[in-house]
Amino acid sequence: MNWLKHGKIFDPTAHDLPNGCVQFAQSPQALVFDDFVRIYFSTRAVDTKGKFLSHIAFVDMRKNLRDVIRVSDQTVIPLGGLGCFDEHGIFPMNVVRHGDLVYGYTCGWNRRVSVSVDTAVGLAISRDNGLTFERIGPGPVLAATLHEPCLVGDGFVMVIDGVFHMWYIFGTGWKKYAPDAAPDRTYKIGHATSSDGVNWTKEETRQIISDRLGSDESQALPTVVKIGSWYHMFFCYRESFNFRKVKGRGYRLGHAWSDDLSNWTRDDDTAQFEGTPGDWDSDMQCYPHVFECDGKVYLLYNGNEFGRHGFGLAELQP
Repeated sequence: MNWLKHGKIFDPTAHDLPNGCVQFAQSPQALVFDDFVRIYFSTRAVDTKGKFLSHIAFVDMRKNLRDVIRVSDQTVIPLGGLGCFDEHGIFPMNVVRHGDLVYGYTCGWNRRVSVSVDTAVGLAISRDNGLTFERIGPGPVLAATLHEPCLVGDGFVMVIDGVFHMWYIFGTGWKKYAPDAAPDRTYKIGHATSSDGVNWTKEETRQIISDRLGSDESQALPTVVKIGSWYHMFFCYRESFNFRKVKGRGYRLGHAWSDDLSNWTRDDDTAQFEGTPGDWDSDMQCYPHVFECDGKVYLLYNGNEFGRHGFGLAELQP
């Protein structure tokens, strides 16, 4: 695969964002309209205790994916209620059309005491073409279970032959890699199916993408596109510890392909592209989202500091 990088296309600090958010445009997710593309992203505000809260916003761009038409000026979806799985943030939200509705699969997160966070996948529905979303209920549709005890999230959904498919991440556990270090988590990519998009059956305990860095590899944010007769999955992966401070241990892009949606062959080198030295994505490429628009295949992604400075675009060449 040959990707043409178009550079950074959205900087959150150049716009007024809702909910008092000022930085970060993480995990961009596209919804294609007839004459523009709406890109949802997770941005951050700060609460009264100085801690981050993750909110969903969007930017509408012309189909050249350069010109900004508008940025959301109101809440797209409010945070969850006290004690709920999405009390402290939503990151990311994957959107998929279903008839006249837009389904938004949220990754809600909430702070914990012994570890920093836990996550689950919720569902919210938009009846106004994706301007606002309303939860179908206060709880998640995909969450921790007997053999996936923590950190279920990052759901990406496709409807194929009438069946809803979700690729998501699940935590395998938390570890302290040094006596004075905070616990870090490891997560892998899993798969679930549904007949209605609400009630899901997991392929529980099956890690569908093999490790490249060993058992301590963390895999995040799967996204899938069909090109010809093959399905291609893009995701990001990193070492599970010392990834924030040690260069080379942070996120990079991964790839796998399948012809049956069940067996996936990992082939990172075929589809990988590097960051631009000294630029916004020089040290990290993460949180990919692949989509089709007017016969072209595009990939949105974040760069350094987990998307603090916005997101960029790459285009798959014939």
